[in-house]
Amino acid sequence: MKANSKLLAFTFFAVAGLLFTPAVFAHTFGAHGAGFADGLAHPFFGLDHMLAMIAVGLWAAQLGGSAMWRVPTAFVTAMAVGAILANPAMDVSWLETAIAASVLGFGLMLAFRLRLSSALGLLVVSGFALFHGFAHGLEIPQTASPVGYGLGFVLSTATLHISGVLLGLYLGRKQLILQAGGVAIAAAGLLMMAT
Repeated sequence: MKANSKLLAFTFFAVAGLLFTPAVFAHTFGAHGAGFADGLAHPFFGLDHMLAMIAVGLWAAQLGGSAMWRVPTAFVTAMAVGAILANPAMDVSWLETAIAASVLGFGLMLAFRLRLSSALGLLVVSGFALFHGFAHGLEIPQTASPVGYGLGFVLSTATLHISGVLLGLYLGRKQLILQAGGVAIAAAGLLMMAT
């Protein structure tokens, strides 16, 4: 009973905190003059990025073994491919919803301790990562230093993944806390989709 109370309290406060976060999305689709520092900072200024990246690391730690490096590597690689494939002429009206869906999806995967086959897990993670990559890629052509900006957001994304993995390893057997975090992340994704 005590563990359930802690889960409920954690979830309540996490979701309540998200409701009062003023800037949910990091994508501005017009970052003129940005370079390495702006790319490096970009994922830290959007709750959608932070939650998705940390959730990927937490889920990778939850899976354990080689997934701890394979899952984040797949995300970063697919995100970079998405950034390269992004076309300024593409219709992006769906993109923020897709990114919010990735937050919801990663949160649910963590909350339910979802164990997919290695190939399917990497495919799901890579698919969501493409959306994040498209959003970054749409900003790159408008920047002063596309390569610097790209390297910056790739490095900070990897840093957030590593942070998630380390947090997951630190929590170790405290799966209830990881699952509660997954519930809060999924709730945030749902909230983002609704706004």
